[in-house]
Amino acid sequence: MKYISDSYGERCRFDAFCKTVIRNEAKTYLRDLCRQRKRETQFSALSQYEMDKLCTMDEYPSDSVVFTAFGCDLHIQGELVADAFASMPEREQSILILYCVLGLTDGEIGRIAEISRSAVQRHRTKALNELRKDLQSKGVRH
Repeated sequence: MKYISDSYGERCRFDAFCKTVIRNEAKTYLRDLCRQRKRETQFSALSQYEMDKLCTMDEYPSDSVVFTAFGCDLHIQGELVADAFASMPEREQSILILYCVLGLTDGEIGRIAEISRSAVQRHRTKALNELRKDLQSKGVRH
């Protein structure tokens, strides 16, 4: 009889041990789940700015028009903007490319293009105004 009694007691201890392990694992799981919820942010709670930072747009070379001046490339993606830029004289295109892409001053552009600083400023201002008027007439807003 003693053998049966020990076996029964052993089964009871094992049963209690298993229940304790399962209970503790459940507590650990719920605690980890609570921590995870505190760290995570739902997509519905994000602002549009934060959502935009998570997204990327695929860019292909065929999606843009490339203009080159003095070894510097300007990629324009909008078809209307590219058409308006292409309709400008080559000198004004070159000045705008050097100004916008490289961020050069009028004096630096003048030395590269071999024209005076004031001529660069005049061409740049004229080109930007014409580009703005052309795009506004086509309904493009900034």
